[in-house]
Amino acid sequence: MTETLTVFGTNPRTGEALPPVTVETTEAGVADLVATAAAAAPGFAGLDRSMRAQILRAVADGIDARRAELIEIASTETGFTTAKLDGELTRAAFQFRFFGEVLDEGSYLEVTIDPPGDTPMGPRPDLRRILSPIGPVAVFGSSNFPFAFSVLGGDTASALAAGCPVVLKAHPSHPGTSQSSFDVITDALAHSAAPAGVVAIVHGTRAGAALVAQPAVKAVGFTGSLRGGKALLDIINAREEPIPFYGELSSLNPVVVTPGAAAERGEDIGAGLVGSFTVGSGQLCTKPGFVLVPDSGDGDRLVAAVGAGLADASGHVLLNEGIYTTFTEEAAGLEQRTDVRTSTGPSVVGTGFSVSPMVVETTLDELDLDLVHEVFGPITVIVRYPVDSVISSATKLFDAFPPSLTTTVHYAEDDAALQGLTELAVAHAGRVVYNAFPTGVAVSWAQHHGGPWPSTNSLHTSVGATAIRRFLRPVTYQNAPQRALPPELRDGYADIPRRIDGTLHPAGT
Repeated sequence: MTETLTVFGTNPRTGEALPPVTVETTEAGVADLVATAAAAAPGFAGLDRSMRAQILRAVADGIDARRAELIEIASTETGFTTAKLDGELTRAAFQFRFFGEVLDEGSYLEVTIDPPGDTPMGPRPDLRRILSPIGPVAVFGSSNFPFAFSVLGGDTASALAAGCPVVLKAHPSHPGTSQSSFDVITDALAHSAAPAGVVAIVHGTRAGAALVAQPAVKAVGFTGSLRGGKALLDIINAREEPIPFYGELSSLNPVVVTPGAAAERGEDIGAGLVGSFTVGSGQLCTKPGFVLVPDSGDGDRLVAAVGAGLADASGHVLLNEGIYTTFTEEAAGLEQRTDVRTSTGPSVVGTGFSVSPMVVETTLDELDLDLVHEVFGPITVIVRYPVDSVISSATKLFDAFPPSLTTTVHYAEDDAALQGLTELAVAHAGRVVYNAFPTGVAVSWAQHHGGPWPSTNSLHTSVGATAIRRFLRPVTYQNAPQRALPPELRDGYADIPRRIDGTLHPAGT
């Protein structure tokens, strides 16, 4: 008989257990929820786009209506500030409304019509192509974004927009937040024409493994550690039917400061760096983990500004005991090393999972590649490079790094190195940031949140309009009668952009 395990969060400010939220979902329970989602899939896929858009907007309205309640629960479970969580909720609501706009606009369907006719290859039949929902999707919530990349995150919003049922895996760091967020979605669905079972939630590590193994699950969205992602990939690889795994896994997010940039605004860059690597207590996937700074007087002023900002950087609480243990062990090991210089913020006051931020400084010649790995928490490594070798230094460092979600270039207006650094950055990251910092990912048509492995393993990510593309597959109808076609493929339909006989026709034409 399987033991029933209670699910509860931990207050990271005190280390104390919080009241129980629920019990772990059994494997049989997971199977039942997935079966219900699979049964709901055809009806949900068949809903008019405008009806799905209404559901998404209703979720956004529910987020706004329950904002205070959600923030209170999440703050207790995560230790994040109210300001950080409030911004996340604003982003979460915006994501759902944004995908409502994506549905209204309709180009995501990639409707393409090739009328019958004679071609150099012979007669061509009537061919009409559209993207269609793939079926139930498993979404794993992340620890570090209890709203924007969890139950109310972009994976959920884009999968529902695509017309796919979603079975959510709650993150153990914030089970109460996950459950309350889930309630927001179910309330919105209850007042819609969607069939029952379009969204479900499971709790527990065993439930997550069982979820990925379910044959009716057609894709997995995951934001988390490289180790966790590989564990899920092992389960997927053992399935009889392979399915796509869309993972955001690990990222160092290097920053390069050119000599010209250090001379122009070194103090501002140093202060901005502290703000970037300590926001969210350094637990953001876009945290700048390694920073190339010229070994010069201008670079010294930049590093001094980092030290000044560090002195005021207090009140940092990590999400859970695992992250806390790893961070404190890493920090203790770094303080014992003789080949690096470490600086820390104010001493920790209090209990729970509180830590002091840390800056590690070394030179390019002395750099130990053991330092080249992601560490969750408020820590970054500054690597000083010879002032006359920014491109070769960046090349050496990037060759030692795994690719990342982002690369940042701080440059001066007349920097001759800009083009070369851009080429390096594009080869090693999915987003290149100029004269800013990578923390913060807009929700927009042009944005995405990916990069070469191990940062992600997919062309389309959970951020931006193309997130919906992950949960759709192409279907071509050949010589189909009009009544058998989806409305968007029928003659005379003009509400969305369509490509007809090779020519793109805007909506309304």
